[in-house]
Amino acid sequence: MIRLQGNDPALQALFQRPGYPPEIERSVAEILENVRTRGDQALSEYALKFDKAELTPDQFRVTDKEIAAAGKKISTTARKALKEALKSIQSFARKQKPRDYRYTARRGVVLGEQFSPMDRVGVYIPGGTAPLVSTVIHTAGIASAAGVREIVAVTPPGTHPAVLYAMRLAGVTEIYRLGGVYGIAALAFGTESIKPVEKIVGPGNAYVTAAKKLVFGKVAIDMVAGPSEIMVIADRTAPPEFIAADFLSQAEHGSGLEQSVLVSDSDEILDAVEKEIQLQKQALPRIATVDKVLDKGAFLIRVKDMDEAAVIANSYAPEHLEIMTEFPEKVARNITAAGAIFLGPWTPEPAGDFCAGPSHVLPTAGSAKFFRGLGVDSFYRRSSIVRYSEDAIRREAWIIEEFAAMEGLAAHGRSGTIRRK
Repeated sequence: MIRLQGNDPALQALFQRPGYPPEIERSVAEILENVRTRGDQALSEYALKFDKAELTPDQFRVTDKEIAAAGKKISTTARKALKEALKSIQSFARKQKPRDYRYTARRGVVLGEQFSPMDRVGVYIPGGTAPLVSTVIHTAGIASAAGVREIVAVTPPGTHPAVLYAMRLAGVTEIYRLGGVYGIAALAFGTESIKPVEKIVGPGNAYVTAAKKLVFGKVAIDMVAGPSEIMVIADRTAPPEFIAADFLSQAEHGSGLEQSVLVSDSDEILDAVEKEIQLQKQALPRIATVDKVLDKGAFLIRVKDMDEAAVIANSYAPEHLEIMTEFPEKVARNITAAGAIFLGPWTPEPAGDFCAGPSHVLPTAGSAKFFRGLGVDSFYRRSSIVRYSEDAIRREAWIIEEFAAMEGLAAHGRSGTIRRK
């Protein structure tokens, strides 16, 4: 673990951390282009190369029979947990739904907006050492609540039964065993056997993140999200054992590039948490993964007060921000950039990962300064509504004419003039 002071110049490296190593873009672009031009044949080759799976195009899609069989392999308790979490997530999503509206902006001018759910979206569900069942309901579950008709999931071959069950529960309509960059390419460009989507959402490793960035424009994406991260702001009232548990929760994700950061105005808390982390990690099954993060991605930062802590948090712009202080709401009022804020010692970040309600697909690597977490509005198109009466356009035509003259656009001006005269 690395100790820093609130005014340490080394903090700038934390604030400017990349979402992924930029040097990987060339190899990612090559895979994308190969799938775009060669379609199914390229997908079969990459499935074998990267995931050791021999797949013909008719084997890409997971069958209804396989999904039904998967549901029988997980426990009743696991199925119940998934249903309860999905209920909470979709309840929150419905509260977020945008609503059409109209209003009279000025005499004879009606303005407004109308919203329509997208027709076909893709969700990327990571594979790796931890089957991210929760990511299914935090992406597809929200798309379903938005009213998206076709929800297409791609995930690496060898999908965990709980992931397949969650996909069916959350409203996924098509599942393909295609992972990584080639899975993103299939969603973005389509192939002989797979229709392209309108938007791709969901987290992934550095290569998936780079792929999403490179296909942006061909399709929409939710955000460019890198490895998971947590920041905890704590004062002397915070329980060290709680902080340590939450600190470790992000370190075990698996890439080794995750970050865990503690910011405190108390040396006693910093010392106690460091000791508690060493104790608690011994009981974790993924200790090698955790140690990778603790060596290079764990930071203990001493600040003079909570105001300085807020400045550091806003500069870091964490994916997850826990505030364990005597008055967490007061500190939260000074936070302007964070994917999700968890208030008080009884609100652990994993509640947000699994069952609280808001999506756990959140901006990382400081991108919370300009991206926001996935929400139900992420799956809607927005159209402006404008209606003028005859009197209103006659009254404002001169404005159109003046702007057209300034911009040298005669036909624009005539569009106003012909109605005024």
